[in-house]
Amino acid sequence: MKFIDEALIIVQSGDGGNGCVSFRREKYVPKGGPDGGNGGRGGEVVLKASSRISSLYEFDFKKHFKAQKGTHGRGKKQSGKQGKDLVIEVPIGTIIREAENGRILKDFVENGESFVAVCGGRGGLGNQHFTSPRNRVPRYAQDGEPGQTLTLKLELKLLADVGIIGLPNAGKSTLISKFSSARPKIADYPFTTLIPCLGVIEVNERDPFVIADIPGLIEGAHLGVGLGTRFLRHVERTRVLLHLIDLDALTPENLLGPYQVINRELELFNPKLSKEYQVIALNKIDKPEVSALASKVIKALKPLNSDIWVISALTGEGLDPLKAHLAELVESAKKATA
Repeated sequence: MKFIDEALIIVQSGDGGNGCVSFRREKYVPKGGPDGGNGGRGGEVVLKASSRISSLYEFDFKKHFKAQKGTHGRGKKQSGKQGKDLVIEVPIGTIIREAENGRILKDFVENGESFVAVCGGRGGLGNQHFTSPRNRVPRYAQDGEPGQTLTLKLELKLLADVGIIGLPNAGKSTLISKFSSARPKIADYPFTTLIPCLGVIEVNERDPFVIADIPGLIEGAHLGVGLGTRFLRHVERTRVLLHLIDLDALTPENLLGPYQVINRELELFNPKLSKEYQVIALNKIDKPEVSALASKVIKALKPLNSDIWVISALTGEGLDPLKAHLAELVESAKKATA
């Protein structure tokens, strides 16, 4: 399924039904009074977070959503039927904005959360409600109120415990495929991954946690280069960042280049991201020509970040202890925010 993380939709609630003008017409009941029923309320449009879906894909095809109208009132004080509410499911992590001004209306973070986007039109009152000593036979009733129409912008920010960041070809896709059952496209050229990929990691005697591969991070990503802003938003909800660095792409003259590029982009996009806890994983230690470089990189990085691991996403070297470490960090982060 195509991954869509932005959508623009128009939602419209149902019109309220009209009130009824009616009078009693019964045998042996002289001068029957007004008995017009009320119109039914129009249906509401409700947005609901669901774990069943993970993308805004369906909104790429359908843009207009309209709830059912309320039916009109009838004689014998019969009220019209209320319009059926329309429930629209969105992925967990979706932010609902008013398209016109960007105001946030709802941020869905839990499965089953719901939000009434537009209320249904009120049903009109029947003529039974307008009797008075001076007007015993009112020949009018209220019209139902029209429904509301609103244009909404949906933005999806993935909910993941760990986000894998790093330059293209650092091995993020390979790593997430080794960590979980996720199967992203893997190739030896930049921008193999064009959509964020989620996987679930299970560690013995610990709760499973969700990991996300965040693509498109290059120099200038905060300005939209390489679709960077489309993907950087998915980093904002993660509890821990796993910064993957390709040892094979480093030189003795530029040991900290990739690390500094990514962190600069995070800070320029959202200063809070530069303060998120990071675990550094130096990848591709399986290549003999880079093993000697690893110790120099660790020495250069330690003043900036001491949580450094040396791994090979390809062969699996060092992955088990790294998984256990990430699981421990996620549990601590959850307890801190509980």
